[in-house]
Amino acid sequence: MTIEIIDSQVHIWAKNSTERPWPDRHKPHREIPITAESLLLEMKAAGVHKAILVPPSWEGERNDICIEAAKKYPNHFAVMGRLDPQAEISKEIIQNWHPNNGMLGLRFTFHRPSLQPLLTEGTVNWLWPLAEQLNIPIMMTCPFEIMYIIDKVAEDYPNLRLIIDHLGLLPGKKDSEAFKNFQSVLNLAKRPNIAVKASCLPTYTNDAWPYPSLEPYIKEIFHSFGPKRMFWGSDLSRLTSTYSECVDHFKNELKWIDQDDLAWVMGQGLKAWLNWN
Repeated sequence: MTIEIIDSQVHIWAKNSTERPWPDRHKPHREIPITAESLLLEMKAAGVHKAILVPPSWEGERNDICIEAAKKYPNHFAVMGRLDPQAEISKEIIQNWHPNNGMLGLRFTFHRPSLQPLLTEGTVNWLWPLAEQLNIPIMMTCPFEIMYIIDKVAEDYPNLRLIIDHLGLLPGKKDSEAFKNFQSVLNLAKRPNIAVKASCLPTYTNDAWPYPSLEPYIKEIFHSFGPKRMFWGSDLSRLTSTYSECVDHFKNELKWIDQDDLAWVMGQGLKAWLNWN
């Protein structure tokens, strides 16, 4: 059985320059940018067929590099774009939304302490009804401690498709520390409009490949959300394993996932969730 493998998150970007300066934000995951062309080479070597491009935070609220890549390579790339939820123009952009240039939806980050008030204080509450009405799926990073807010959003807007990045795990934490309060993301499985990205998982363990300590958590996610709401991904730019190891971990080492379910986890489910035709 041939499985189409779709990576649920990869960053590409251009270097910081006077012509295209970055805002004064965070450092990039890698000093040398990942470009569309270099990514295609890495994908081919690892057996990955398609990828969702997510503009990185260090470039600011801009989508141009990813959109250019999706327009140039539409059979390989689509985009979950950035939008500043505090900018007044963002409401106008959403109200005039239509899928174009390969941008299938939006992605937000709420995991840093400076960003969490966007959720906890209701700053982004204007977004949910509009995204539901216009059928715009949303990916987000969100720490376990405030998953209850996402639960309420999903309950209030049952036709709004939400995706939790990296199973809710936060950068810099590993093993039992990383998965503390993991039950909070499992609790979201009762909402049929929430899916999860099983992405960048080698980064969250000190184990060597094939990461045996991750397997119980992956099983819990699989049995809670099912294969159609659990999307494999790499977040390649901060991956601590090789790209091929990240693919093979799911494709060849999780032998309790049968081939039909694996096809959903490795790409078919993401494609359906995002209406990527």
